Amino acid sequence: MTEVTPDKETRGGEPPPSAPPPASPPDNGWRKEYWSRNLRLMVILLAIWFIVSFGFGILLVEPLNNIVIAGFPLGFWFAQQGSIYVFVILILVYAKMMDRLDNQFGVDEQETEVAGK
Repeated sequence: MTEVTPDKETRGGEPPPSAPPPASPPDNGWRKEYWSRNLRLMVILLAIWFIVSFGFGILLVEPLNNIVIAGFPLGFWFAQQGSIYVFVILILVYAKMMDRLDNQFGVDEQETEVAGK
């Protein structure tokens, strides 16, 4: 007669009672939330840039040319320089907002000061 130990005993395909429960998948909810907020920020900033560059620089150039600032029509200014300035400002805003988002989710890349320096 062979001896049956509790470790090798199975009940209808179930693991033995002493076996640890199967590992649950890692919780990636925060990653989805982080990426969702990142995408939302990018869409908002790109929409602003599109409105300024395409809308003000091309579509609304005629009405804006009726406004003259420092001798230059406003539509011309948006077409030539305004969209570039707005783009640079949006890059700075994105960097600042992503630093805040990274800090909020604990994935920031800020260097910590080393003791003794």
